[in-house]
Amino acid sequence: MNMKRILVAGYLGALLASTVMTPVTAEVLRVLQGQASGALNVPMNRAVVVESDVPFAELSIANPGIADISTLSDRSIYVLGKAPGRTTLTLLSPEGALISNVDVHVTPDIAEFKERLQQILPGEPIEVRTANDGIVLSGQVSSTAKLDRALDLANRYAPDRVSNLMVVGGTQQVMLKVRFAEMSRTVSKGFSSSVALGDGGRLRGESGTYLQGANGLGLPITVSGNPNGAIGLGGSIGGLEFEVLLEALESKGMVRTLAEPNLTALSGQEAKFLAGGEYPVPGESDSGGITVSYKPFGVELNFTPVVVDQDIINLTIDAAVSSIDTTNGFTQSDGTVIPAFRQRQTSTTVEMRDGESFAIAGLLQDDFRNGASQIPWIGDIPILGALFRSSDYQRAQTELVVIITPHLVTPVAGEALALPTDRVRIPTERDLFLFGKVATGPKSGGAGEVARQDFSSSYGYVME
Repeated sequence: MNMKRILVAGYLGALLASTVMTPVTAEVLRVLQGQASGALNVPMNRAVVVESDVPFAELSIANPGIADISTLSDRSIYVLGKAPGRTTLTLLSPEGALISNVDVHVTPDIAEFKERLQQILPGEPIEVRTANDGIVLSGQVSSTAKLDRALDLANRYAPDRVSNLMVVGGTQQVMLKVRFAEMSRTVSKGFSSSVALGDGGRLRGESGTYLQGANGLGLPITVSGNPNGAIGLGGSIGGLEFEVLLEALESKGMVRTLAEPNLTALSGQEAKFLAGGEYPVPGESDSGGITVSYKPFGVELNFTPVVVDQDIINLTIDAAVSSIDTTNGFTQSDGTVIPAFRQRQTSTTVEMRDGESFAIAGLLQDDFRNGASQIPWIGDIPILGALFRSSDYQRAQTELVVIITPHLVTPVAGEALALPTDRVRIPTERDLFLFGKVATGPKSGGAGEVARQDFSSSYGYVME
């Protein structure tokens, strides 16, 4: 058993010794009498051996800052690359004659750079070359994020000396679909009453109006109403005349607002969209004259997409829906009314995948107001006090949401595009005067197929 262990240990020791002592072949440039076999390419911070067929006596390097040299023998030279660039190595014979001028080209260490590039971006077909004292990158990458990573890594090896010839493959055009949806609900209720008493003369009621009564006894009670929710009761008891006016009103309203702008842009480029107009707003200049500035209103959309990685999209969005508000405004001294603007706007930056939706903004607003007025003390009497009291109730609710959906799109053939005008055609005199048709749709062909579609389809793009 001991002999077996000794033999195994001896075998492993011999194997290790042979591995350690195996010589490493260095890159060698041979120099013949009068010329070199080629240019000497030296990676930065690495060394190359130059061998001469004839012995030399003197060596010189034109730019010691680019490469450093040392002699190993009278026929071998050790050249170390220090900085990217070109220089010349000169060899002289013992008689002082020129043996050769060797062109030394020190380049960035792209071997190590290629290894790191494959580790960081595996599977990306990026080609790496050297040009003068820099690095040239070419090929096709799958996303702008990977392109930026490759450039950042190259700048570590050749700062400010990287030439980018890479292109980004895949779809790089983004269509953004924005949906503004708003619901407004209002409820208003009011109840008021007025009571007047008198002896047949001029009567003043709670509401401040005068009532003219009639002299007599046992007059019947009269009831009158109007469409505005008011009802009056009047009559007399003996010499006492009275009249009661009751008003009750309830109103409800609902408003629905929806805007859905779509816009397409190239990755990294800004796109703008405005559907509406510009309203002139007068103002006063420094010289006292009148100036006019224009304020846009309608549906506005500005966004910049960046395709980060395959189907991941970074979006910088500025979207707004505005309209002229005639209920609020500013009246100048000359009577000119400058209206106000009602606007719903959002500005944000998000990141999402192709086809995903994101609610980037939302608002839930609930306004409530009520009030009451009454005759002191009498209005506090239960039941009967309602005749001497007026109250109103108002409530307004608003709900707003903004949803975005990006899509990676590619162009299609022009014949496949559909227009809203493809759905109708100008009527003939027969259709107009005999059948009263102001517009008709095609019955056959490609336009007829389009006419049978609705407006909810996607136009002009191929969704991936």
